[in-house]
Amino acid sequence: MRLYLILLLTVSFAFLHSKAQSCKTDSPTVSTLSSLKETIKKDPRKNLVDLKKLIPGLLVSMPYASSNNFTKVNLYKNPFACLRQEPALALKKIQEELSKKGLALKLYDAFRPFPVTCKMWRLVPDRRYAANPRNGSNHNRGVAVDLTIIDIKTGKELKMGTPFDNFTDSAHHNFYNLPPEVIANRRLLKTVMRKYGFNIVPTEWWHYQWMNRAGYEIIDLDFDDIREILH
Repeated sequence: MRLYLILLLTVSFAFLHSKAQSCKTDSPTVSTLSSLKETIKKDPRKNLVDLKKLIPGLLVSMPYASSNNFTKVNLYKNPFACLRQEPALALKKIQEELSKKGLALKLYDAFRPFPVTCKMWRLVPDRRYAANPRNGSNHNRGVAVDLTIIDIKTGKELKMGTPFDNFTDSAHHNFYNLPPEVIANRRLLKTVMRKYGFNIVPTEWWHYQWMNRAGYEIIDLDFDDIREILH
């Protein structure tokens, strides 16, 4: 078993929540609601959009809002799924295309508050599977999603070979020692996501980020802070 998986079993929850562990980023950041509003006023593409309201039939299941995630700790308080305007509208088009095949998107995560990225990095300090807070995560910028595909009739997820947040080689896009059905399902997700402007992360079949993501600041605010400005 990999070292970072061993760390997940041995690290204490006290360390996970420790305020003594400072966390900073070198990337442009907005850390007040007023500054976020100002950036949106200057560039409307930076609006934050409520994905449940925008996308009919979108299933949202956020593991980080419970203890059913790799940290075994509830990381989110009062969460909702949101993205910046352009990737949000692209995701709506993806849902519309999949619906013609009797399929739909299931979302695990979208915007992520910056302090959560700090906690994840303390647990998994491996750039293949977690974002270094110095650079920030594209989830923090509101331009990345974790997701899969479901069958609309059954509500079941298509087989992707591993669960969400599986930190092994078998979750990589270039891992092909899998059943043909799994390879086809991963290819379907990758094809439709790329078609509408998202890039892959090579080590995570579920993670996609907006191709044209330059200029988006890290949002160092909680869900409750930004709820009032959602579109």
